[in-house]
Formats: sequence, structure tokens, C-alpha cells
Amino acid sequence: IVADFIQWAKAKGIPVGPGRGSGAGSVVAWSLTITDLDPLRFGLLFERFLNPERVSMPDFDIDFCQDRRDDVIAYVQDLYGDDRVAQIITFGKLQARAVLRDVGRVLQMPYGQVDRICKLVPNNPAKPTTLQQALDTVEQLREERERDPSVAYMVDTALKLEGLYRHASTHAAGVVIADRPLQDLVALYRDPRSPMPVTQFNMKYVELAGLVKFDFLGLKTLTVLAKAAELIQEVRGTPVDLAAIILDDPATYEMLGRGDTVGVFQLESTGMRDVLRRMKPNRFEDIIALVALYRPGPMDNIPTYVKVKNGEQPPTYLHPSLEPILKETFGIMVYQEQVMQVAQVLAGYSLGSADLLRRAMGKKIKSEMDAQKKHFVEGAVARGLPEEQAAVIFDQVEKFAGYGFNKSHAAAYALVAYQTAFLKANYPVEFFAASMTYDLGNTDKLDTFRQELKRLGIPLLPPDINHSAADFSVETGEPGQRGVRYALGAVKGVGVEAMRTLVAEREANGPFRSLADFAGRVDAGAVNRRQLENLIRAGAFDCLETNRARLLNGVDRLVREAHAAAEERSSNQVNLFGDAGGPTLGDVDLPAVDDWDVLERMRQEFEAIGFHLSAHPIDSFPVQRLRVEPFAALEKRLRPGSKAGVKLAGIVMARRERMSKADRRFAFVTVSDSSGVFDVLMFSEVLAKHRDLLEPNTPVLLSVDAEALADGGLRLTCQSVEALEEAAARVGSAVHVFVENVGAVPHLKAQLERFGQGRNTVTLFVRLEPAREVEIDLAARYALGPRGKAALKAIGGVAEVLDV
Repeated sequence: IVADFIQWAKAKGIPVGPGRGSGAGSVVAWSLTITDLDPLRFGLLFERFLNPERVSMPDFDIDFCQDRRDDVIAYVQDLYGDDRVAQIITFGKLQARAVLRDVGRVLQMPYGQVDRICKLVPNNPAKPTTLQQALDTVEQLREERERDPSVAYMVDTALKLEGLYRHASTHAAGVVIADRPLQDLVALYRDPRSPMPVTQFNMKYVELAGLVKFDFLGLKTLTVLAKAAELIQEVRGTPVDLAAIILDDPATYEMLGRGDTVGVFQLESTGMRDVLRRMKPNRFEDIIALVALYRPGPMDNIPTYVKVKNGEQPPTYLHPSLEPILKETFGIMVYQEQVMQVAQVLAGYSLGSADLLRRAMGKKIKSEMDAQKKHFVEGAVARGLPEEQAAVIFDQVEKFAGYGFNKSHAAAYALVAYQTAFLKANYPVEFFAASMTYDLGNTDKLDTFRQELKRLGIPLLPPDINHSAADFSVETGEPGQRGVRYALGAVKGVGVEAMRTLVAEREANGPFRSLADFAGRVDAGAVNRRQLENLIRAGAFDCLETNRARLLNGVDRLVREAHAAAEERSSNQVNLFGDAGGPTLGDVDLPAVDDWDVLERMRQEFEAIGFHLSAHPIDSFPVQRLRVEPFAALEKRLRPGSKAGVKLAGIVMARRERMSKADRRFAFVTVSDSSGVFDVLMFSEVLAKHRDLLEPNTPVLLSVDAEALADGGLRLTCQSVEALEEAAARVGSAVHVFVENVGAVPHLKAQLERFGQGRNTVTLFVRLEPAREVEIDLAARYALGPRGKAALKAIGGVAEVLDV
């Protein structure tokens, strides 16, 4: 059954994962193309998947491309019958974050406050943190509870409700297939959000009822890989068969050794990147081991693995006969399969009974362990080991077994990690275009990708109604440099489907030649005023009108033109100017409005995109002369437990004020700089003194005490705040103003006098004739921040204003 629907999916071009779980150890599954990793080559044990002693039904968890997973389920329904295929019910429990959100909603507390408190609870889906555990380990959460009575009431109420069932839902992956109508076997339930019937038994009991469960999982990474391969074929004309790529690509391992793994499946966390830099992986087996080791508990073995791998210390084996088993992992017992092999070699276990030993060691039931220890020691003694040594080895194996990881699963997921790393190392532009497409609505992730593209020197081209697709795309510029073109669908509030309609019109009938042409051709029902406003703010119309303020003020006229054109089309009337190709740009009567200055332009762009795309307002300030450190650099520099006093500069995004237990007001201020977003804690004295500077979109210079926490985060406590404009004007710089029209000089004089005295020297370069220019050094010094320079540049006749 599994081989059938996987072979059908592959035949239909639906990406399928290389395997997961213990099933990857089956050579039969490999030969049937259920899995893609040769288990013989990588030493994956069949008995971990299925053996005579196993009492539970084995199963395959299958990863499909998330976009087409439903097509495979529909195929199974069609093949076996709608009445014989069902999803499995699951009961949602009130876990820590969920119970806090629900209680906060009932208590009508501000959403932002509740959301921030919920995010203080560690999020570990594999082993959910309880609310009490969070209170015991997260100091900031305890402080919030102690300072604010409303938070204390919410948390205390949530503690009583945590763990209760909240709702019935459908299991994300589980599907059962029966040989007769399911209503004859189990009670069924109809989920209003799903067209399929659902069993009323949950995952635990549905198999006890005699039904066979299949897991159809959607994995976004497979979709990204498929999209990247499609873009590579489209842009370069080179097909990439991910199933056939070599596993020893030098560029891939070089990139992994640098820790350049943003966007790489399983390997992109800060801690994982640090391990990669130390480990310098140079073979596929290192990636398998890293996937298995990078978890609480086994992580303690990473330093030893790295030292032995790099030749800094020799490997140690529990017994000489175990070297063939443990050599691959430098003497460290990393995998459950190794535990089984040790029992087989030293104590004569069959691999089936060794799997039972592994399970017993994982459960740590004393009576069962005592029996297993006796059996292990007797078997080892029969093979010539001293009894005392055998007992010591058993205890060591037991310690490792508690942390052991399924190698079959690690190997399968290491392959997906390697495939993503291979594409990033060899086809970075296509890889990032695909990755960003499948994080279209996640502005935090898109901003992370933006920073990575900038670091790699890959252009991220702005949204453009004549060049952008609805998704992120690859664009080749001059001289042949490829860049990622920003997706229209990623602009806030516009909707991907509406943008697909707009792009389809452009591809069918050519680029939009003017605003009037756009209004005459766009589907007025698909693109409304709000969508147009955000596209304008994001700069998508710059190809037709560079003055964004003018266009935004005239958006009503643009909407009216679009509706009029739509009505005309629907009534089949011919416009008087129809044969001439419609009205020109001048026919869309836009108001005469000055364009936004550079800071306002960036603020509006931020509103539409969710981060600063074309530039960051901080880039307009002389931050180097102010000895400001980028937040990302500070984050990398400080090691856990260390502290430093630093200067940070950024744009205020939000301020959340609270009351302490001592009835003193404090605040968390969210600030953005060109390298990231960070929160700064401000106590009452600093808050009271500088509250007027802490409004959204205000550029500020912060003096902070930074402390690197054990979990990898930073605690930033503010000591003072200053307006960045004032600080920039104070440090001064040389400003060159290039004047094309001598008539602009009196206006320059008036503006400079308005800014007042400061530390900026100003030199005018005034063109009098085509071949004659006069250079004038002004005697006075002026206070010129970014807004001041933007105001000078806006004067008619001024060509450019430059910091020197």
C-alpha cells in the first residue's frame, strides 16, 4: 500500500522525502522506492524497524511536499473508497502557551501583553514545557508575574486549567485505511473543517481497534527544494536531480564548515552553526551524527566528538571488539542501532532481542533492567569477558542508550539537510527565491533572508509591478548578475491571488506603460484601494511614478479610473481614445505634492513590507563616528555570562510600559537597526526622562548594559537615550552640495540658517555654465542630520547632497 501511493506520487512529480524513522533501515523499503537511502551503505539496521520480538505494528511516516500532500490522500481515497479511508481524531490540550492565551482573552487583557508573556514560555514541540517549569526557569516570566497583579491572576488561573482538553481536532498526518467500510469498525466524527470522515478513537486506540495507520506528513523543505530545482531549470536550463547529487560536494562542506547555514534544514540555529564551525564536517556521516547529537543530553558528547574528529585526542572504546561499531562516531555511542550492535557482539543478543534491550534502557524500569543486566553479563562472560568488566560496560551502555537516537531517521533527515545545503552552496539565488516564496507571510524570516542575501552580495531587487511575480523570482541583470526579485504577494495586505491576477494581465498584454494604462487594464474587483496603497508604499509603482507621496494622495483617482474602465469593458463600449491605446500618464490627475523625505519614505516602506527593504533609516546617520555597534555584531561577540557597556542606534518600533511590584513604571522598548530587531529594558528614571523620544519611528542613540544569557539571548538594560539626529549633528561631517541652478543658492541659504549652528562643514559646488563650476566653502558650520540633508536635496536646482 505504501509503495503504491509513493510510486504514484513520484510518477505525478510530487516531491517525496527520502524516508524518516526506522523504516529507512529496510532494504525492501529501499528497493520498493519507499525510501531513498541505501541502508547497507550507511549501516542502518532492519531490526530497528521490524523483528520477530516486536509486538507493535511497524509503520512508515512519509514526508510529502506540503502543497501536494492532499493530492496523495485524494488518490488513496479514490483507490480504496471514501468510506474506507479516514483521518484520525486528536484532542487538543491546554498547554502552557495556549492556556495563557485563552485565559488572557477571557480576562480581556491587551493582546500584545498576552502575546509577549506567552513568548516567554520556551517552545519545544518535541517536549512541551509546562507553565510551572517555565516559571521555575525563566526569570523574566517570574518578574512579570511579581510586578503586575493582572499577569499574576492570569498565570495562577492558567496553572489550574493547564492540561485539560480544549477541543477536538484532526491529526496533522495520520490516516487509516480499512478493508471494509469504517462505520462497521469504529465510531466516526465529522470535522467541519475537513471533507474526510474522522475516527473517534485517537492515535493511541485506533491501532488497538485493528486499523492500520499511515502517516502523510507535509514537509515545507521538500516544497522549497522542488521550487528551487524548478527555478534552476528555468533560469539556467540545467536540470537538477536531487536524488542523484553527489554526497561529497566540496563547496557544500566548505559552506557548512563556515556555519553559513541560514535556511538549511535542521542546521540553521545559532547553536548548530557554532558546532558546525568547530566540527568542520567533511563527510555525510558527520551530518548524520550532528542531527542525532544536537539535542538536550547528547549535546554533552559534541566537544569529545569534535576533539577526536580534529585529532586533538584519541578515541576510547569500551572494548576492542566494539571499535568497528563505534569507529564511525569516534568512540561515542550516538545511535540506538549502535546499542543493539554492542549487545549483539559482546553478549550474543539477537538484533531482535537487542531492540527489546534498547527499549528497556529507554524506559528505565528497574525490574526489567535488572533482568536485562543479568542476561547481558551472562552472555558477555560466555564470550570471555570478566564479569566485573561486563557489568561496567552494561552500565555505560545504559547511560548512552537513554540518549541514543534512531540512526535511520537521522540519516534520512541528514540527506534532506545536505540537499538544502547543496542547493544553497551551488545555486544560492534560486535557493533563496524558493525559500522566501514559502515564507511569504513571515516578515521576520524574510528579513533574516534579506540580511543573508546582503552578506552574500546577492541583490534583493525591490517589488515592481512590471518585473515582480506574485512569488519571489530570479532576475538576471547586467552584466549577467542574478538577483532575487521581491514578490508582489509578500507586500502586506495585498493577497497572493490578487497579485497572480495582476501578473497574468501583464504577461498576457505586456508591461504597464503608464498609470492610466494600469488603471485601464487591472481587474478592479481583484485590486482594491488598500492593496494599491501598500504597493505604492512598498515602491512597486516607482517604474511609473517616482513621487510616492503624490501617487498615494491620488490613489482615489486611480481606483476610480480602474472602476470606470471595468464598467466600460463590461458594457462593451468603445472609448473615444480606445484606438490610440488609452489615455496617457498625464490623464491620471495626481495632486501636486512634495515627495517624502528619506526617513518618511523608509517608514512608509516599513509599514508595507514589515522590515526596511531598500535601506534602513540608520544608514543615513554617521553611526561609525558615534562608535555604534550593530546589534547582530554584539550578539555574535558576547559569550554566555559576559557583560559589556555599548552604544546601539535604531528606530523605535514599539514601547510597552509596565508597573513593578514597587509601583514604579518601567518599559520594554523594541528597536530596529540594519542588522536586526531587539528589545531594551528601561527602568523608571530613564523612562521618565526620555519618554518623548520613545515614540514609534523615532531614531535614537542608546547607551546600554548588555548581558549574554545562558540560553543564547541578550538582556539589554538602557542607561541613557539621545535623539540620533542631535547626536549625528554633534559629531559633524563634511557635506558637499552640488547645485545645477544658481537660483537655488538663496533657498539653500535660508534652509541652512533655519537648521542653525552645528558641526557640519558645508561646501557648495555651483554650476554656472556647462563647463564652469564654482566651489564655495561656507564659513559657518551647521547642524545637518539626515532630515536636514534630505530638505537640502529637495530644493529645486540641487542635484546631490553627499556626506564626505
